[in-house]
Amino acid sequence: MTPQNSNETIALDKAHLWHPFTQHRDWNVPEHEPLVLVEGEGALLCDSEGHQYIDGNSSIWTNIHGHRHPKIDAAIRTQLDRVAHTSFLGFTHPLAAELGRELVSLWPENTLTRVFFSDDGSTAVEVALKMAVQFWQQSGQAERTRFVAFSGAYHGDTMGASSLGGIATFHGRFSAWQFPAEHVASLEELNALDAQTIAAVVIEPLMQGAAGMRLWPRGMLAELRQWCDAHGVLLILDEVMTGFGRTGRMFACEHEGVIPDFIALAKGLTGGYLPLAATLTTERVFEAFLGGPERTLYYGHSYTANQLGCAAALASLAIFREERVLEQLAPKIELLRQLLADLREQEPQVADVRQCGFIAGIELRRSAQEPFPPGEMIGAKVCMAARAHGLLTRPIRDTIVLMPPYCITETQLRTAVNALAVSIRQVCGG
Repeated sequence: MTPQNSNETIALDKAHLWHPFTQHRDWNVPEHEPLVLVEGEGALLCDSEGHQYIDGNSSIWTNIHGHRHPKIDAAIRTQLDRVAHTSFLGFTHPLAAELGRELVSLWPENTLTRVFFSDDGSTAVEVALKMAVQFWQQSGQAERTRFVAFSGAYHGDTMGASSLGGIATFHGRFSAWQFPAEHVASLEELNALDAQTIAAVVIEPLMQGAAGMRLWPRGMLAELRQWCDAHGVLLILDEVMTGFGRTGRMFACEHEGVIPDFIALAKGLTGGYLPLAATLTTERVFEAFLGGPERTLYYGHSYTANQLGCAAALASLAIFREERVLEQLAPKIELLRQLLADLREQEPQVADVRQCGFIAGIELRRSAQEPFPPGEMIGAKVCMAARAHGLLTRPIRDTIVLMPPYCITETQLRTAVNALAVSIRQVCGG
């Protein structure tokens, strides 16, 4: 590609923009030169200076099939020749209807049968929360108003979703404006709660993302489903990160044979191309909203069921079928397991590796008993060093996230893990 004017872009950025999760005192210093990403293909991204990098966290966990996949590109272009967006309030369109059918078909018959479209993971969770509260109000159990989430949870940054958050760094300062939610660390702690007033339990199945890629004990999700059934409590699964193949199956809950009452989907839904989310629920929940105007779910978004997003999502699901994505992913998951086992054995600062399918968290510590001081920002420094070795990713504190697009080659996967090994040595010594 032809190098572009990075200096102008960076100057305009520092003058006018506000980045998420970013301390701009450090971002705006003259010596900081952020990467200007301008192109991508497959598992690779390219900056304005012509340098290529492996997209080591799938552009914040969204891009599953790779950049510029011809099928998704073509679907969006075809839809652009028709219309880019129309209101879904009082109207419908073929792509939304077809996508709804496709999403429902991924589940056993007569389980999750209804689809509500929104914009992102936070709003997908918000939809489930509002549906759950109103469902109980309209089912004669208005006392069920409480939500239970887990310590270390992250379900988004909008006020409702953030009320479920169990990480003070992200949500603590806004607690006075959030609704009260119970937080438990284990299933045992659920038994101490008054289940008769609980509307729903919300969980990231198999693995908590922002907590540092923390794995749940095997079988825990199935036990939680049983607890909810025994106490008449709704189960909401947040599969914004784990959905659409990331764990090696289409949905994480499949590993334990669990079907929720609600599931929140986003990120990989459109293959990482466009913002689109979906909340799936049951016919039982849907039917509680039938009747007069007072039973209507008064919730929606301007870009609900956006045509371009639906086109991308349908193309992404077609890729799963036509390219046998999950079948092709299985050996890469095993290769990643082997590479990370070698990394842990060879690098003394790698204290733990937590992997679930094609998601990995590599935890760095000074020693097995001693973490690095938070102010040293070792994780961020390792990720910065990895750029020089052709890898882009981000840490969660001192846990390095590695979850590349599924199309990554075995050679690229080896290169990515080697880049981390070299960078850990550079930053941590040894």
